[in-house]
Amino acid sequence: MKTLNVDLGARSYPIHIGSGLLNDPAPLAPHLRGQRLVVVSNETVAPLHGDRLRALLDGHPVTWIDLPDGERFKTLATVESILTRMLEARLDRGSTLIAFGGGVVGDIAGFAAAIYQRGIDFIQVPTTLLSQVDSSVGGKTGVNHPLGKNMIGAFHQPRAVIIDIDTLRTLPVRELRAGVAEVIKYGLIQDPGFFASLEAHIDRLLALEPEIVIEAIHRSCACKAEVVAADERESGRRALLNLGHTFGHAIETGMGYGQWLHGEAVGTGMAMAARMSEAMGWLDPTARQRAEDLIARAGLQLHPPAEIDAARFRELMAIDKKVMDGRLRLVLLKAIGAAVVTAEFPAEALAATLPATTPVAAGAD
Repeated sequence: MKTLNVDLGARSYPIHIGSGLLNDPAPLAPHLRGQRLVVVSNETVAPLHGDRLRALLDGHPVTWIDLPDGERFKTLATVESILTRMLEARLDRGSTLIAFGGGVVGDIAGFAAAIYQRGIDFIQVPTTLLSQVDSSVGGKTGVNHPLGKNMIGAFHQPRAVIIDIDTLRTLPVRELRAGVAEVIKYGLIQDPGFFASLEAHIDRLLALEPEIVIEAIHRSCACKAEVVAADERESGRRALLNLGHTFGHAIETGMGYGQWLHGEAVGTGMAMAARMSEAMGWLDPTARQRAEDLIARAGLQLHPPAEIDAARFRELMAIDKKVMDGRLRLVLLKAIGAAVVTAEFPAEALAATLPATTPVAAGAD
Protein backbone atom coordinates (compact mmCIF):
# COMPACT_ATOMS: atom_id res chain seq x y z
CA MET A 1 0.00 0.00 0.00
CA LYS A 2 1.14 3.54 -0.82
CA THR A 3 -0.06 6.49 1.21
CA LEU A 4 0.19 10.21 0.57
CA ASN A 5 -1.29 13.19 2.36
CA VAL A 6 -3.37 16.12 1.16
CA ASP A 7 -1.95 18.92 3.29
CA LEU A 8 -4.78 21.30 4.25
CA GLY A 9 -4.04 21.98 7.88
CA ALA A 10 -6.96 20.86 10.05
CA ARG A 11 -8.68 19.45 6.93
CA SER A 12 -5.70 17.29 5.88
CA TYR A 13 -6.37 13.68 4.99
CA PRO A 14 -4.61 10.57 3.70
CA ILE A 15 -4.99 8.81 0.36
CA HIS A 16 -4.33 5.06 0.65
CA ILE A 17 -3.63 3.20 -2.62
CA GLY A 18 -3.17 -0.54 -3.01
CA SER A 19 -4.56 -3.96 -3.80
CA GLY A 20 -6.98 -5.67 -1.41
CA LEU A 21 -7.79 -2.60 0.70
CA LEU A 22 -11.47 -3.55 0.77
CA ASN A 23 -10.43 -6.72 2.59
CA ASP A 24 -8.44 -4.86 5.25
CA PRO A 25 -10.13 -2.76 7.99
CA ALA A 26 -6.93 -0.92 8.92
CA PRO A 27 -7.02 1.91 6.32
CA LEU A 28 -10.71 2.70 6.87
CA ALA A 29 -11.33 2.14 10.59
CA PRO A 30 -9.48 5.20 12.00
CA HIS A 31 -11.70 7.54 9.99
CA LEU A 32 -15.07 6.24 11.22
CA ARG A 33 -15.49 8.76 14.03
CA GLY A 34 -19.21 8.07 14.56
CA GLN A 35 -20.98 4.75 14.94
CA ARG A 36 -23.82 5.51 12.52
CA LEU A 37 -22.92 5.29 8.84
CA VAL A 38 -24.57 5.88 5.48
CA VAL A 39 -23.13 4.33 2.32
CA VAL A 40 -24.06 5.86 -1.03
CA SER A 41 -23.31 3.57 -3.95
CA ASN A 42 -25.09 2.66 -7.18
CA GLU A 43 -26.85 -0.27 -8.78
CA THR A 44 -23.73 -1.30 -10.71
CA VAL A 45 -21.02 -1.09 -8.04
CA ALA A 46 -22.95 -2.47 -5.06
CA PRO A 47 -23.55 -5.97 -6.51
CA LEU A 48 -19.92 -6.23 -7.64
CA HIS A 49 -18.06 -5.00 -4.56
CA GLY A 50 -20.63 -4.24 -1.87
CA ASP A 51 -20.13 -7.44 0.11
CA ARG A 52 -16.52 -6.55 0.87
CA LEU A 53 -17.42 -3.08 2.14
CA ARG A 54 -20.34 -4.48 4.18
CA ALA A 55 -17.92 -6.88 5.86
CA LEU A 56 -15.57 -4.00 6.76
CA LEU A 57 -18.47 -2.11 8.32
CA ASP A 58 -19.82 -5.05 10.31
CA GLY A 59 -20.84 -3.87 13.77
CA HIS A 60 -21.90 -0.39 12.64
CA PRO A 61 -25.51 0.61 11.99
CA VAL A 62 -25.45 1.28 8.23
CA THR A 63 -28.01 2.95 5.99
CA TRP A 64 -27.20 1.76 2.45
CA ILE A 65 -28.42 3.81 -0.53
CA ASP A 66 -28.01 2.54 -4.09
CA LEU A 67 -28.52 5.19 -6.75
CA PRO A 68 -29.37 4.54 -10.38
CA ASP A 69 -26.18 4.48 -12.47
CA GLY A 70 -25.33 7.28 -14.88
CA GLU A 71 -24.38 10.93 -15.33
CA ARG A 72 -27.99 11.85 -16.08
CA PHE A 73 -28.85 11.17 -12.44
CA LYS A 74 -26.29 13.69 -11.15
CA THR A 75 -29.03 16.14 -10.20
CA LEU A 76 -30.48 18.03 -7.27
CA ALA A 77 -33.39 15.60 -7.28
CA THR A 78 -30.99 12.72 -6.57
CA VAL A 79 -29.34 14.68 -3.76
CA GLU A 80 -32.78 15.34 -2.26
CA SER A 81 -33.55 11.61 -2.33
CA ILE A 82 -30.34 10.92 -0.38
CA LEU A 83 -31.13 13.60 2.19
CA THR A 84 -34.63 12.19 2.62
CA ARG A 85 -33.24 8.72 3.37
CA MET A 86 -30.77 10.20 5.84
CA LEU A 87 -33.49 12.14 7.64
CA GLU A 88 -35.74 9.08 7.73
CA ALA A 89 -32.85 7.14 9.33
CA ARG A 90 -32.41 10.00 11.85
CA LEU A 91 -28.74 10.35 11.09
CA ASP A 92 -27.09 13.08 13.14
CA ARG A 93 -24.07 15.35 12.78
CA GLY A 94 -21.83 12.63 14.20
CA SER A 95 -22.66 10.27 11.35
CA THR A 96 -20.26 9.47 8.51
CA LEU A 97 -21.17 9.14 4.84
CA ILE A 98 -19.14 6.80 2.64
CA ALA A 99 -19.16 7.45 -1.12
CA PHE A 100 -18.65 4.06 -2.79
CA GLY A 101 -18.52 4.22 -6.55
CA GLY A 102 -17.27 6.31 -9.45
CA GLY A 103 -17.05 10.05 -9.90
CA VAL A 104 -20.80 10.59 -10.21
CA VAL A 105 -21.45 8.83 -6.90
CA GLY A 106 -18.60 10.68 -5.21
CA ASP A 107 -19.75 14.10 -6.40
CA ILE A 108 -23.40 13.52 -5.45
CA ALA A 109 -22.68 11.87 -2.11
CA GLY A 110 -20.04 14.45 -1.19
CA PHE A 111 -22.50 17.26 -1.89
CA ALA A 112 -25.12 15.55 0.28
CA ALA A 113 -22.55 15.27 3.09
CA ALA A 114 -21.60 18.93 2.65
CA ILE A 115 -25.15 20.20 3.15
CA TYR A 116 -26.69 17.63 5.54
CA GLN A 117 -27.02 19.47 8.87
CA ARG A 118 -24.46 21.93 7.42
CA GLY A 119 -21.83 19.28 6.95
CA ILE A 120 -20.96 15.79 8.14
CA ASP A 121 -17.86 13.62 7.69
CA PHE A 122 -17.49 11.65 4.52
CA ILE A 123 -15.01 9.16 3.12
CA GLN A 124 -14.28 8.51 -0.54
CA VAL A 125 -13.96 4.88 -1.67
CA PRO A 126 -13.64 5.37 -5.45
CA THR A 127 -14.07 2.36 -7.72
CA THR A 128 -13.23 3.74 -11.19
CA LEU A 129 -9.88 4.93 -12.44
CA LEU A 130 -11.24 8.40 -13.19
CA SER A 131 -12.59 8.83 -9.67
CA GLN A 132 -9.42 7.37 -8.13
CA VAL A 133 -7.10 9.86 -9.82
CA ASP A 134 -9.36 12.90 -9.95
CA SER A 135 -12.81 13.42 -8.49
CA SER A 136 -12.28 11.67 -5.14
CA VAL A 137 -9.38 14.00 -4.27
CA GLY A 138 -9.68 17.70 -3.59
CA GLY A 139 -13.10 18.21 -2.04
CA LYS A 140 -15.09 19.35 -5.07
CA THR A 141 -18.65 18.07 -4.80
CA GLY A 142 -21.80 18.89 -6.73
CA VAL A 143 -24.33 18.16 -9.43
CA ASN A 144 -25.14 19.16 -12.99
CA HIS A 145 -27.76 21.55 -14.31
CA PRO A 146 -29.33 21.31 -17.78
CA LEU A 147 -27.51 24.54 -18.65
CA GLY A 148 -24.08 23.50 -17.41
CA LYS A 149 -22.01 20.75 -15.84
CA ASN A 150 -20.99 20.90 -12.16
CA MET A 151 -22.47 24.38 -11.74
CA ILE A 152 -24.10 23.60 -8.36
CA GLY A 153 -21.92 22.34 -5.53
CA ALA A 154 -19.66 22.95 -2.55
CA PHE A 155 -16.10 22.38 -1.40
CA HIS A 156 -16.15 19.63 1.24
CA GLN A 157 -12.98 17.67 1.91
CA PRO A 158 -13.20 13.95 2.74
CA ARG A 159 -11.77 12.44 5.90
CA ALA A 160 -9.85 9.90 3.81
CA VAL A 161 -9.65 8.37 0.35
CA ILE A 162 -9.35 4.58 0.16
CA ILE A 163 -8.33 3.32 -3.32
CA ASP A 164 -8.48 -0.43 -3.90
CA ILE A 165 -7.18 -1.04 -7.42
CA ASP A 166 -8.89 -4.46 -7.50
CA THR A 167 -12.18 -2.71 -8.30
CA LEU A 168 -10.73 -1.81 -11.70
CA ARG A 169 -10.89 -5.47 -12.76
CA THR A 170 -14.65 -5.17 -13.25
CA LEU A 171 -14.46 -1.81 -15.03
CA PRO A 172 -15.63 -1.76 -18.66
CA VAL A 173 -12.83 -0.93 -21.11
CA ARG A 174 -14.56 2.29 -22.13
CA GLU A 175 -14.61 3.49 -18.50
CA LEU A 176 -10.97 2.53 -18.04
CA ARG A 177 -9.90 4.52 -21.11
CA ALA A 178 -11.91 7.50 -19.87
CA GLY A 179 -9.98 7.37 -16.61
CA VAL A 180 -6.65 7.28 -18.42
CA ALA A 181 -7.52 10.68 -19.92
CA GLU A 182 -7.29 12.26 -16.46
CA VAL A 183 -3.98 10.44 -15.82
CA ILE A 184 -2.53 11.89 -19.04
CA LYS A 185 -3.73 15.33 -17.94
CA TYR A 186 -1.35 15.39 -14.98
CA GLY A 187 1.64 14.76 -17.21
CA LEU A 188 0.55 17.49 -19.59
CA ILE A 189 -0.04 20.19 -16.99
CA GLN A 190 3.01 19.81 -14.74
CA ASP A 191 5.00 16.57 -14.93
CA PRO A 192 6.86 15.93 -18.21
CA GLY A 193 8.68 12.96 -16.68
CA PHE A 194 5.34 11.32 -15.84
CA PHE A 195 4.13 12.04 -19.36
CA ALA A 196 7.21 10.29 -20.79
CA SER A 197 6.61 7.34 -18.45
CA LEU A 198 3.03 7.08 -19.72
CA GLU A 199 4.29 7.08 -23.29
CA ALA A 200 6.48 4.10 -22.38
CA HIS A 201 3.90 2.20 -20.32
CA ILE A 202 0.42 3.15 -21.58
CA ASP A 203 -0.26 -0.38 -22.85
CA ARG A 204 0.69 -1.87 -19.48
CA LEU A 205 -1.55 0.64 -17.71
CA LEU A 206 -4.48 -0.32 -19.93
CA ALA A 207 -3.69 -3.98 -19.19
CA LEU A 208 -4.00 -3.15 -15.46
CA GLU A 209 -0.58 -4.40 -14.41
CA PRO A 210 -0.74 -3.72 -10.65
CA GLU A 211 2.68 -2.08 -10.26
CA ILE A 212 2.02 0.29 -13.16
CA VAL A 213 -1.53 1.07 -11.99
CA ILE A 214 -0.50 1.86 -8.41
CA GLU A 215 2.34 4.08 -9.60
CA ALA A 216 0.11 5.94 -12.09
CA ILE A 217 -2.57 6.55 -9.45
CA HIS A 218 0.01 7.59 -6.85
CA ARG A 219 1.70 10.11 -9.18
CA SER A 220 -1.66 11.46 -10.35
CA CYS A 221 -2.92 11.91 -6.79
CA ALA A 222 0.39 13.43 -5.68
CA CYS A 223 0.11 16.00 -8.46
CA LYS A 224 -3.46 16.86 -7.55
CA ALA A 225 -2.71 16.94 -3.81
CA GLU A 226 0.11 19.44 -4.40
CA VAL A 227 -2.13 21.71 -6.46
CA VAL A 228 -5.06 21.47 -4.02
CA ALA A 229 -2.82 22.21 -1.04
CA ALA A 230 -1.65 25.40 -2.78
CA ASP A 231 -5.13 26.50 -3.96
CA GLU A 232 -7.95 24.66 -2.24
CA ARG A 233 -10.82 26.76 -3.61
CA GLU A 234 -9.59 27.29 -7.16
CA SER A 235 -8.73 30.96 -6.92
CA GLY A 236 -5.67 30.51 -9.11
CA ARG A 237 -3.39 27.57 -9.78
CA ARG A 238 -6.01 24.87 -9.23
CA ALA A 239 -7.73 25.89 -12.46
CA LEU A 240 -4.82 24.19 -14.28
CA LEU A 241 -6.46 20.88 -13.35
CA ASN A 242 -9.18 21.79 -15.85
CA LEU A 243 -7.02 21.27 -18.94
CA GLY A 244 -9.43 20.08 -21.63
CA HIS A 245 -12.44 20.56 -19.38
CA THR A 246 -13.94 23.71 -20.90
CA PHE A 247 -14.06 22.04 -24.32
CA GLY A 248 -14.98 18.72 -22.69
CA HIS A 249 -17.84 20.06 -20.58
CA ALA A 250 -19.28 21.68 -23.70
CA ILE A 251 -19.24 18.28 -25.39
CA GLU A 252 -20.88 16.55 -22.42
CA THR A 253 -23.61 19.15 -22.08
CA GLY A 254 -24.19 19.57 -25.81
CA MET A 255 -24.48 15.84 -26.47
CA GLY A 256 -26.64 15.19 -23.39
CA TYR A 257 -25.15 13.97 -20.11
CA GLY A 258 -23.98 10.38 -20.35
CA GLN A 259 -23.65 10.16 -24.13
CA TRP A 260 -19.95 10.96 -23.82
CA LEU A 261 -18.20 9.86 -20.63
CA HIS A 262 -16.48 12.68 -18.76
CA GLY A 263 -13.00 11.31 -19.45
CA GLU A 264 -13.79 10.79 -23.12
CA ALA A 265 -14.83 14.44 -23.45
CA VAL A 266 -11.76 15.60 -21.50
CA GLY A 267 -9.48 13.55 -23.75
CA THR A 268 -10.91 15.27 -26.81
CA GLY A 269 -10.80 18.61 -25.00
CA MET A 270 -7.09 18.17 -24.24
CA ALA A 271 -6.38 17.44 -27.91
CA MET A 272 -8.30 20.59 -28.84
CA ALA A 273 -6.34 22.61 -26.25
CA ALA A 274 -3.06 21.26 -27.65
CA ARG A 275 -4.02 22.22 -31.19
CA MET A 276 -5.10 25.69 -30.08
CA SER A 277 -1.83 26.11 -28.17
CA GLU A 278 0.09 25.22 -31.31
CA ALA A 279 -2.02 27.63 -33.38
CA MET A 280 -1.01 30.41 -30.97
CA GLY A 281 2.67 29.56 -31.34
CA TRP A 282 2.96 28.40 -27.74
CA LEU A 283 3.30 24.65 -28.22
CA ASP A 284 5.74 23.28 -30.74
CA PRO A 285 4.39 20.81 -33.34
CA THR A 286 6.38 17.90 -31.93
CA ALA A 287 4.88 18.37 -28.46
CA ARG A 288 1.39 18.73 -29.92
CA GLN A 289 1.90 15.50 -31.85
CA ARG A 290 3.13 13.68 -28.73
CA ALA A 291 0.04 14.83 -26.83
CA GLU A 292 -2.32 13.71 -29.58
CA ASP A 293 -0.51 10.39 -30.04
CA LEU A 294 -0.78 9.46 -26.35
CA ILE A 295 -4.45 10.48 -26.19
CA ALA A 296 -5.13 8.34 -29.27
CA ARG A 297 -3.16 5.38 -27.85
CA ALA A 298 -5.44 5.53 -24.81
CA GLY A 299 -8.35 4.88 -27.18
CA LEU A 300 -9.79 8.39 -26.98
CA GLN A 301 -11.09 10.58 -29.79
CA LEU A 302 -9.08 13.56 -30.98
CA HIS A 303 -11.93 15.54 -32.53
CA PRO A 304 -15.28 16.74 -31.16
CA PRO A 305 -18.63 15.34 -32.33
CA ALA A 306 -19.98 16.79 -35.56
CA GLU A 307 -23.35 17.34 -33.89
CA ILE A 308 -22.01 20.42 -32.06
CA ASP A 309 -21.15 23.33 -34.34
CA ALA A 310 -18.92 26.30 -33.49
CA ALA A 311 -21.78 28.56 -32.43
CA ARG A 312 -23.13 25.94 -30.01
CA PHE A 313 -19.63 25.33 -28.65
CA ARG A 314 -19.23 29.03 -27.88
CA GLU A 315 -22.63 29.14 -26.21
CA LEU A 316 -21.81 26.18 -23.98
CA MET A 317 -18.28 27.32 -23.18
CA ALA A 318 -19.64 30.66 -21.97
CA ILE A 319 -21.31 28.75 -19.08
CA ASP A 320 -18.09 27.70 -17.38
CA LYS A 321 -16.77 28.19 -13.87
CA LYS A 322 -13.55 29.72 -15.27
CA VAL A 323 -15.46 32.57 -16.93
CA MET A 324 -14.69 35.77 -15.01
CA ASP A 325 -16.26 39.16 -15.68
CA GLY A 326 -17.78 37.73 -18.83
CA ARG A 327 -14.37 36.68 -20.22
CA LEU A 328 -13.71 33.07 -21.19
CA ARG A 329 -10.52 31.65 -19.70
CA LEU A 330 -8.90 28.52 -21.08
CA VAL A 331 -6.18 26.18 -19.86
CA LEU A 332 -3.57 25.97 -22.61
CA LEU A 333 -0.06 24.53 -22.97
CA LYS A 334 3.30 26.24 -23.29
CA ALA A 335 5.03 22.84 -23.33
CA ILE A 336 4.43 19.33 -22.11
CA GLY A 337 4.40 19.81 -18.34
CA ALA A 338 3.73 23.56 -18.51
CA ALA A 339 0.12 24.76 -18.55
CA VAL A 340 -1.34 28.22 -18.07
CA VAL A 341 -4.79 29.70 -17.49
CA THR A 342 -5.43 32.61 -19.80
CA ALA A 343 -8.11 34.86 -21.20
CA GLU A 344 -5.58 36.34 -23.63
CA PHE A 345 -5.91 34.38 -26.82
CA PRO A 346 -6.58 35.41 -30.43
CA ALA A 347 -10.16 34.90 -31.55
CA GLU A 348 -8.88 33.26 -34.72
CA ALA A 349 -6.99 30.60 -32.73
CA LEU A 350 -10.19 29.58 -30.95
CA ALA A 351 -12.13 29.72 -34.23
CA ALA A 352 -9.58 27.40 -35.85
CA THR A 353 -9.98 24.92 -32.99
CA LEU A 354 -13.78 24.72 -33.05
CA PRO A 355 -15.73 22.82 -35.72
CA ALA A 356 -15.69 24.80 -38.96
CA THR A 357 -19.22 24.25 -40.22
CA THR A 358 -22.73 23.74 -38.99
CA PRO A 359 -23.72 20.08 -39.48
CA VAL A 360 -26.52 19.26 -41.91
CA ALA A 361 -29.59 17.79 -40.20
CA ALA A 362 -30.45 14.22 -41.05
CA GLY A 363 -32.77 14.07 -44.06
CA ALA A 364 -32.02 17.64 -45.14
CA ASP A 365 -31.57 18.41 -48.83
